Amino acid sequence: MKALAKDTAIYGLSSIVGRFLNYLLVPLYTHYMPKDSGDYGISTNVYAYTALILVLLTFGMETTLFRFANDKPDDARYQQKGSWAGTVFSTAMAVIGTLTTVFLVLLFAFIDPISNTLGYGDHQEFLLMMGVVVALDALQAIPFSFLRYQKRAIRFASLKLLYIVLSIVLNVLFFVVLGKTTVYYVFFINLLCTSFITLFFIPDLLHIHWHFDGQLLKRMLSYSWPILILGIAGILNQVADKILFPLVYPDESQANVQLGIYGSCVKIAMIMAMITQAFRYAYEPIVFAKSKDADKTEYYATAMKYFLIFTLLAFLCVVGWMPLLQYIIGEDYREGLGVVPIVMAAEIMMGVYFNLSFWYKLIDKTIYGAWFSLAGCVVLFAVNIIFIPDYGYWACAWGGVAGYGTAMVLSYIVGQKKNPIPYPMKDIAIYVLITGFLTAMIYLHEEHFHFGLGSLVFNTVCIILFVAYIIHRDLPLSHLPVIGKYFKK
Repeated sequence: MKALAKDTAIYGLSSIVGRFLNYLLVPLYTHYMPKDSGDYGISTNVYAYTALILVLLTFGMETTLFRFANDKPDDARYQQKGSWAGTVFSTAMAVIGTLTTVFLVLLFAFIDPISNTLGYGDHQEFLLMMGVVVALDALQAIPFSFLRYQKRAIRFASLKLLYIVLSIVLNVLFFVVLGKTTVYYVFFINLLCTSFITLFFIPDLLHIHWHFDGQLLKRMLSYSWPILILGIAGILNQVADKILFPLVYPDESQANVQLGIYGSCVKIAMIMAMITQAFRYAYEPIVFAKSKDADKTEYYATAMKYFLIFTLLAFLCVVGWMPLLQYIIGEDYREGLGVVPIVMAAEIMMGVYFNLSFWYKLIDKTIYGAWFSLAGCVVLFAVNIIFIPDYGYWACAWGGVAGYGTAMVLSYIVGQKKNPIPYPMKDIAIYVLITGFLTAMIYLHEEHFHFGLGSLVFNTVCIILFVAYIIHRDLPLSHLPVIGKYFKK
């Protein structure tokens, strides 16, 4: 648990600082790109497509790398230190390299029909730039995963932060100094930064033991294709609303404007996705490494509990400090702030689903994950298609809750039958109820007193009460690293 906490802190630092710096881009974009231009909506829409394509191009090879790199084959060819892991790495890179090459050839060959179908016939350059970006991101995925496998968290975090810092500098240069105000430069800067980070992996790639294994490829593909389906369904749960919105919203002229409002407000809620991502980066390699230990089920149950405790704390912090966080986005975009807690609740469900997903990954039954995610995806699509025409982006927010909630419940029910883990459901339920009660108190107070200093003080007291319960119930101060010695009796 200490190793998990340490690595989560390192990955979380890069993720938290990176997301925070990215938050600084939100007021920049929402200030320099007027709401009525729809440019921020275009950015939200295009990035939704790239997220989906990235899942297709990586083909589930990140999780597959951890699964097979931890195997210990009997073949003497692989007894040399790092040889087997290098072969797994090489095979995964061969798959992704082939897919990205085919993708780029098809994109450039058929850019006219593709751009016309997606509504970007007059701006093909948007799709071409982001096509190259997503291809480079896919090629970086396995080297980044290999850094996690090697527990080189510092290098991983450094490269992620370097990308963010470079992006911030270039965005300030183009938007503030040079006065550029169109979404073109958002995509152009992304292309520059992604290309630059890719260069840092060249020395690592030159030192890898390259060896392609056809039999290993078959085993890896057999394991990864259900993860691909799982990934497609999972990413659709995150981006389908942003893809569907311009297609379903009845007022075509306002579709990108409304999507821009939703997309900017969702950025505030992404602190939950950031926490989940940091936890995943640290937790995923440990789970597979610990899969043969006698205490594994207790470990998984404990990890789930603490994951929920701290995501619920983050939820309360965002809800309680909304009087300050609202300034992250431009004033014209703040009318959509009501969706933030709904989207955060959906992200918590997604994180729980991620924790629950290991039972089928560890027994090589990833097809279950594909079915669960597809079920959630169907629910999400249905909610969005049926309710967006009448309720706009509110339907997008609730669709995420419905989709993730469906996948989460299915995974828990089936998992407890197939590979039971003794999750502390009573403790979890108590934390959820306390969070719900404090959230209701925050909103009732704001309903009468509105945003202001008084609300901020009251909300902070509610958060402190939650922290006090955590310390009393599950995390005594004497157990904390470094400072814990000052609280010991």
